[in-house]
Amino acid sequence: MTLDSTTEATTTLDTTIPQDIWVFGYGSLIWKPPIHYEAKVVGYIKNYVRRFWQESHDHRGTPEKPGRVVTLIPYDEWKLTEDMHGHDNVTWGTAFKIPSTDVEATRAYLDHREKNGYTVHNVDVYSAESDTVPTVKDAMVYIATTDNEAYVGPAPMEAIAQQIYETHGPSGWNAEYLLNLAVALREISPEARDDHLFELERLVQHLINSSTSLN
Repeated sequence: MTLDSTTEATTTLDTTIPQDIWVFGYGSLIWKPPIHYEAKVVGYIKNYVRRFWQESHDHRGTPEKPGRVVTLIPYDEWKLTEDMHGHDNVTWGTAFKIPSTDVEATRAYLDHREKNGYTVHNVDVYSAESDTVPTVKDAMVYIATTDNEAYVGPAPMEAIAQQIYETHGPSGWNAEYLLNLAVALREISPEARDDHLFELERLVQHLINSSTSLN
């Protein structure tokens, strides 16, 4: 077939090569990782603070009785709050390497899992060996920013503990989420400092023990 001057034959080839990605987990992903990953690295990110300042309407609570889960607060924003819990200016967690063949399915899984206010950001992950050269660059991380509709911010620790203790959702008891996170953080990084998390663990465990002793 001969093409005249007004006809063009164009073929667009998709030459994009699927790339592996890294996902950084600082909450439930530490102890309940993505379904498919080929490597993991324990490390920390800088300039964020982990706090139970995000409500959960879909996993650890319900719209009628929301639970509380963690998000990351930029350190400069956190300094402006009245939260006095100590923090070492880094947040420990685990980075998971997702092979290119599983990226699409993993993104869909995580987007659903983190749909209640979380958006995707990128962070560098450092290890105990070096605080200047990232172990992983531009890892994906899900953060519920302070302007999302489920963000509730700080509250008295006793009130947060009570809310966590009392709430359940499709993914289970909110207290289980907190206690699993505390245990997992000690396992991956015994030196990690997170006074907020461990104080909530103490308060919720006290509520559990008090309830058990009454039964």
